[in-house]
Amino acid sequence: MDKTLILQSLGEAKKAHLKWVQRAKLLIEGLAIDESAIPLNCTDCAFGKWFYSEGQKLNALGNMGCLSDIEKAHFTLHDEYMKIFKIYFSDNDRTFFSKIFNSKKKINEKDKEIAKGHFMKLQAASDEVLEHIGRLERRLNAISQSSFDANMSGI
Repeated sequence: MDKTLILQSLGEAKKAHLKWVQRAKLLIEGLAIDESAIPLNCTDCAFGKWFYSEGQKLNALGNMGCLSDIEKAHFTLHDEYMKIFKIYFSDNDRTFFSKIFNSKKKINEKDKEIAKGHFMKLQAASDEVLEHIGRLERRLNAISQSSFDANMSGI
């Protein structure tokens, strides 16, 4: 494993995370977003796919507490989005045609405010994910390539 490639793939995962959050924001702002465009499960989004595969290999470096911090914040983010998803896409109260055309249901003002509250928590969790990613990037940059290679050689 090459440290530079790991940092590049981490950067791509971070960009994917930001796009995911942006799509959730667009949903809250009233844009028509396909419910499948924002994966519910923390292992199904592009960042989660990176984190639970290549990202977990970084545990071999030791002292990577930021990985568990990322995981906790990422899980919280998806938990808050699940609450938003239920408001916008639950099958209860959706018309027959909205189910057929996979569109979101009509949302009243009270539900919009509740969803905005969940989005604020989601955004805070995203900020925390990004903060911990920054910490991970700094740690990776601080490790010499030879030390990185020695720790990652068995992977």
